[in-house]
Amino acid sequence: MDEIKTRLKVSTVVSKTVNLKKRGKEFIGLSPFKTEKTPSFTVNDEKGFYHCFSTSEHGNIFDFLMKTQNLKFGEAVKTLANLAGMRPYTFSRQDEEREKKWQEYVSIYNQYVQFYHDELLKNEKASVARDYLKKRNLSKEVVKKFKIGYVEKNTNFFEKLKKDFNEKVLIESGLFYLDDKKNIYVERFKERIIFPINSISGQPIGLGGRTIRENNYLAKYINSPETQFFKKGSNLYNLDLARKLSNKIDQVYLVEGYMDVVGLSKNGIDNAVANLGTSLTDKQILILNQFFENIIICFDGDESGYKAALRAAENSIKELKPEKKISFLFLPNNEDPDSFVNKNGKDYFIDFTKQNKISIHQFIFDHYRNQTENNPSSMAIFEKTLRSTANTIKDQFIKKYVLEYFLKRISSLTPYINNNKRQFFTKKTKSLKSTQKYFNESKSISLIEIKEFSLLYLILNNLEIFQENIHLIEKIKLFTNENKLVFDAVLSKLKSGEKFMMNELSIDSQLIDKIFKFASIKHILNNLQNN
Repeated sequence: MDEIKTRLKVSTVVSKTVNLKKRGKEFIGLSPFKTEKTPSFTVNDEKGFYHCFSTSEHGNIFDFLMKTQNLKFGEAVKTLANLAGMRPYTFSRQDEEREKKWQEYVSIYNQYVQFYHDELLKNEKASVARDYLKKRNLSKEVVKKFKIGYVEKNTNFFEKLKKDFNEKVLIESGLFYLDDKKNIYVERFKERIIFPINSISGQPIGLGGRTIRENNYLAKYINSPETQFFKKGSNLYNLDLARKLSNKIDQVYLVEGYMDVVGLSKNGIDNAVANLGTSLTDKQILILNQFFENIIICFDGDESGYKAALRAAENSIKELKPEKKISFLFLPNNEDPDSFVNKNGKDYFIDFTKQNKISIHQFIFDHYRNQTENNPSSMAIFEKTLRSTANTIKDQFIKKYVLEYFLKRISSLTPYINNNKRQFFTKKTKSLKSTQKYFNESKSISLIEIKEFSLLYLILNNLEIFQENIHLIEKIKLFTNENKLVFDAVLSKLKSGEKFMMNELSIDSQLIDKIFKFASIKHILNNLQNN
């Protein structure tokens, strides 16, 4: 049903029987439910419903067909699926029962979200939550946009909902649970700010909750438990709003937290979504691929954020397609998208993205390269790992070129692999040919660059030594812009006193490859070892 709603605008369906005229964000027309001369019938594509002010008829595209054409629900679905260009689907009685449960489920969530959103805005008891949001620089407009709410400690919306829904249905919604000791139903999100998680068509189906009090007994973040209608691995926070921009913007930021999405949005970056506290799934990538050509994964700039990014890369690379791109953006240490954009602003964040994002295959290569020693055994494991990773890619064309990318970079980094020659020569002959090849390729590079490459090569291969002796290199001046960029990034990391890997330098890995390829001292050392 969500797929049908995504493909078909309400105005598209309604306009086949009602003459609609655009008025602002809505359409107006004469009511199809009664005879009238003055239009009282409105259609809102953004919210996905129609409303008739003269008859109070209200609903979505399925309701419209059922009421105007006297169709059963299954017949309406079949008709709309055909209109949307989808395969026809025959609805069984079980399907109709499921749809009734779905409508009930959404109704519960709509009432719950609206009630606690209003509480946050108006209730004096929610002042602590309002103060917290002010400290996070969230305006009332932002709170309204995301329909953020607050569940106060002693409130009990369960009793109010019980008037319209049975207890079993309310428990199955995940909003409440039974306290066996006290034999009472408890609000799962009490003392938390809540962020509604909407379906792709904009209906609330789950919640994210954040505590605002520092204590040891409450988890900082929680999500709704999985239900019949809410699967964390198949949904993304803010997708319903972000997808509306896909006809204007071809990229989307995938971040870790609700506040990251909200923080980016308040700074003018609305094309952001968040996964729901679990590892990124292939289903989530497939969903994003429906709307965007470029996915930029931007997690927190700490160790846990890096590990989450690696898991995301390994899970999502199999869904790579020739016309789709997946990139990674690593932020400075201890920064998250929310804090980073708040400090630097929208324009800087976008420029930072352009300059520092790296492709998924580059990220995976760099990660495993930094775990690999320069010996045959370690390099063999390295190549085997990359081959296995490439072989998980479903698209055969992109698989071929990702594997070629991996093997080409392996070949340029190590003397142990040579795809063009399989025979062994004497050590002197091998050294001579290697040196000759080096000088042939380096003719177009200036002597200054080659000297700088050698200096950077020594530093990159002896990071621990130079970290303890920064005074030996901190006054060095380089003249080549690219090499200066690498040197400044390395020096900054060394001065921080923290251990780091090359991929944390936030520079193009091709610059590193160039250093390793054309550093003259590397070839001198190799020749000495060979002889």
